[in-house]
This record gives sequence, structure tokens and C-alpha cells, in this order.
Amino acid sequence: MKRLVIALVSVLSLPAVASITIPMNFVDVDGVGKSAGSVIAAASDFGVVFTPNLKGLPAGLHGFHVHQNPSCMPKEKQGKIVAAFAAGGHFDPHNTKQHGVPWGKGHLGDLPALYVDQNGNARQPVLAPRLKLSDLKGRALMIHAGGDNHSDHPQPLGGGGSRIVCGVTSK
Repeated sequence: MKRLVIALVSVLSLPAVASITIPMNFVDVDGVGKSAGSVIAAASDFGVVFTPNLKGLPAGLHGFHVHQNPSCMPKEKQGKIVAAFAAGGHFDPHNTKQHGVPWGKGHLGDLPALYVDQNGNARQPVLAPRLKLSDLKGRALMIHAGGDNHSDHPQPLGGGGSRIVCGVTSK
């Protein structure tokens, strides 16, 4: 009994791991669609760990970013409706105006690419070493159609292309 009490006290004295669950939905020019699953964002000593539990996505690597605004709604851009454009651009509180690697000096919202397996599932965690969990409050988490080379060349914003899945964190 004494061992059980000691074990229980030890477990209860461990610091709580802070995390938030972000519901993710498919998006298109008509708005927010069906659920794609969720992503858990958890604080760690090394930054924020994003653990996806997603299904139904196209296989391959996808651009994965924290966007400025807490919206997944479509919005007009140069006379054309764009899926989830109300989310704004990549989260860039230091106004670097530079797309880059997650551990570099560019947008704070630049995350490692998201891997989706041949069955359309994403389960591989990624680490954002410069983010804090508090940075996510009142923002959108976005998955793009294509991969991300973490550069503005040869295409702007890493070439991720259209926004296909989006989720909003609470404020």
C-alpha cells in the first residue's frame, strides 16, 4: 500500500502538460466542410508539438502553417473567392515578411511539412521549436494542397498552393 501511495504522489506531482485540441475541417470556396479530424498542440521543453489525427487527405507532403486570423471562411482576393482566405497570412508577429524554416528567422507560423500516408492519414507529430502554446490562441491552423520548400523561390510561400484543411483555436 505504501508503494502505491508513493507512486500516486509521484505521478500527481509531475507538471501537467498543457495542450489544446484543434478541430480540423476541409475547406473550399463554399466555406467550411466536413471534419478531417483534429490536431493536438502540446507544450514541450522544445517548443510546440503538433500531433495530427487526420484522415481523407491527399497522400504526400503538405504545407502546414499557423495563420494570423481565427477564421476558415472563404474571402475574395483579386476578384476571386479563395478557400479559407479569411485566415490571412502566416503568423508573423515580428513582421519579418519572410517565409522560412520552422527553426529560422522567418514567419513564426512556418511549421514543418505535414506527412500524409498513402491511405490519406496524417499521424506523424511535428515540432515547432520557436512557438509557445499561447501563440496559437485566436489563430487558424492550415494545411495546404502541396508541399512546402520553406522558401519563397521558385514559388511564393513555399509553393504549398491552395488551402484544403483548416482549424481555429479558441481565444
